Amino acid sequence: MNRIDRLLAIAITLQSRKYTSAEALSERFGMSVRTVYRDLKALDEIGIPIGFESNKGYYVMQGYFLPPVMFSTEEANALVLVESIVERFTDKSIRRHYHSALNKVKAVLKHQQKEHVEHLEDKVVTSASCPNHNFEYLAEIQTSITTQTILQLHYQNAGQEVSLREMEPIGMVFYSMAWHVIGWCWLRNEYRDFKVARILKLQNTYKPFRKANHQHLNDYIKQQEMRMVLT
Repeated sequence: MNRIDRLLAIAITLQSRKYTSAEALSERFGMSVRTVYRDLKALDEIGIPIGFESNKGYYVMQGYFLPPVMFSTEEANALVLVESIVERFTDKSIRRHYHSALNKVKAVLKHQQKEHVEHLEDKVVTSASCPNHNFEYLAEIQTSITTQTILQLHYQNAGQEVSLREMEPIGMVFYSMAWHVIGWCWLRNEYRDFKVARILKLQNTYKPFRKANHQHLNDYIKQQEMRMVLT
């Protein structure tokens, strides 16, 4: 990647996140932190207003937007490849949103790029043995996580028992070919792992979380992995 392309990529990265640290940019683009500082200064000098907040990182100041960016053929191809994964490993709600987003990407492609993408779409498939999730909860769960609002759900456990739960989701995990939502369960007063396929009904109450200082998802996963090692 030449420097011009790298500067544009850094600007897009900054605009896509609320804050980004110099260390994160260094790791992403494979360069020293010192070079990151030089690139950030160069962006500021060409008129892209870069802000910085202590202990959080750099950002593009509110109100500034980069002009629309054209996708390369390789980037469009990558999205097509992911489409086949989305089709098999997500639910109806995510598939609907992904297809809408992908169509917007296709709309800005050049004519020849569209031909390449259409050709590739016919050449990428997933095995019929992959799971096909027919529920429509993942998008609502994502909304609950980002807005920190309580979910109410009717959940059927492995013993076919159904219970009404209120839970505060801290994250989602895909393992054993299934989606799981991890969250604080007010019925059990502890963090629990809910298999999404066992949710019979789900509703976002839009009531704010009642529990403060939730455990980080990665810490929860590490604890569960440690329990498996010890058992």
